[in-house]
Amino acid sequence: MSEKSGRACQCLLIVGLFAIAMAYVEAAVVVYLRAMYGIGDLLRDMPLRPDRYTPIEIGREAATLVMLAIVGWIAGWRWQDRVGYAVFAFGLWDIFYYAWLAVFIGWPKTLLDWDVLFFIPLPWWGPVLAPVLVALLLVIGGALAVVKAERSEALRFTLVEWGVAGVSVPLALYVFVADALRALPGGPVAVASARPTVFNWPLFLVALAGMAFSLIRSLTTRSSAAGAGQNAALRACSPDIPGGVGRGQSPPAGLARRRRQRR
Repeated sequence: MSEKSGRACQCLLIVGLFAIAMAYVEAAVVVYLRAMYGIGDLLRDMPLRPDRYTPIEIGREAATLVMLAIVGWIAGWRWQDRVGYAVFAFGLWDIFYYAWLAVFIGWPKTLLDWDVLFFIPLPWWGPVLAPVLVALLLVIGGALAVVKAERSEALRFTLVEWGVAGVSVPLALYVFVADALRALPGGPVAVASARPTVFNWPLFLVALAGMAFSLIRSLTTRSSAAGAGQNAALRACSPDIPGGVGRGQSPPAGLARRRRQRR
């Protein structure tokens, strides 16, 4: 393992520990909320209308997202690794949130148990397995983005990857909030009382496959792009390669400085 990759892994470990600790706090709060509302089964016992604690809960969710974004900003120093650390932390936090709940209250009993994931901007409902699959994708993609950033390999999406991701992400979000969207014309009480019956697995898996495709494409095509950049730099400073700096001409200042440093 190179020195840069080792440094990235060390930072990922620290950010990961932070995310796991945050997941503990999140799970503890949910245990208290379940006890306060007497919730044994989410589908049956969730409050049917917003109350005075609903804005507080929405604010807590927003604050959680802000904290995860800030830890990414602090851990990285380029946009690529900052975003990478943030999505890595989010994915790990989400996975360990369920792990801690399983330790605390023995829930979820299966990965197909229904959960309300967020309340921003509408209630998100889905089987536990669905957000865990997305979280795994975020953990892997975030970690690889950080490692590639440490190697100075840019992760730039092409139009194809942006297009597929631009369709897949909203599609996945729609699957989670579909029941709330259908209840939206009835107002806040109708939205709060809406309960899911069937999760649209085919549509979700299509969206998940699209997100995975975009991520894999962006990760696997960057090496060739980096190689092309290195070849261009070689052409720029070699007198023997067509299009390079001719004999008697001065190379760019940055290349000349790196040559002197190597000597």
